[in-house]
Amino acid sequence: MDFRRKILYIVESPEEENDENTSLDWYDIAMMVAILLSLVPLAFKHHTLTFEIIDKATVTVFILDYLLRWFVSDLRLKKGVASFLIYPLTPMAIFDLLTILPSLSLVSNSFKLFKLVRLLRTFRAFRVFKAVRYSKSIKTVICVFKKQKESLLVVCVMAFAYVLVSALIVFNVEPDSFGNYFDAVYWATVSLTTMGYGDIYPVTTAGRVVTMISSIMGIAIIALPAGIITSGFMDELQNQRKVDSAKDTDEQG
Repeated sequence: MDFRRKILYIVESPEEENDENTSLDWYDIAMMVAILLSLVPLAFKHHTLTFEIIDKATVTVFILDYLLRWFVSDLRLKKGVASFLIYPLTPMAIFDLLTILPSLSLVSNSFKLFKLVRLLRTFRAFRVFKAVRYSKSIKTVICVFKKQKESLLVVCVMAFAYVLVSALIVFNVEPDSFGNYFDAVYWATVSLTTMGYGDIYPVTTAGRVVTMISSIMGIAIIALPAGIITSGFMDELQNQRKVDSAKDTDEQG
């Protein structure tokens, strides 16, 4: 195996190489640690020298990871020399770059530019989503969402329609409690999720009846996605166990 292909196997962590190259696991763990460390300074208002060191160290890791992926992009995209031009335009490459740039920004004396830099620096918070690339469990959850997307889409449409309809009903049943239709939509959303903030609520008997029905219906609608995702997750785990069992059987054979 040549040097560049070995780098590809390390940074991309293909499933078929996991058993042969344990360094893949260490690379994933190192990236996860770097991602978590990069988020630590965001939890504090005041930045210390330690936070600056953490930021510079982690962004160095992210830059190295970005350059390595770019270096072997032709092996993954398989489009020849054009791969080196295409890779920076891919969604994950753009996302990686957005998490790097804020740490490279220079604060100017200009107030407007300073606000722009502060805005850019908020992109660092999105580094947590880079964990998707390095977590098999998260990949499993994403796979479940992809397989159950039709069922989840139906539930989302049901919830959206229910919010609009119930808001329309309560807005006409009790117009004095809601300044506009948007307030009714806000109330319907809160009722659907059974949050019950209490800042907007009906006071008439008819309005309260609508609220009770909305809350009961909300419990049913909110419970549907949880059941769909749980069922899909269990199916995916069973499929993975079957695949692992088949691999073990082949190795023993």
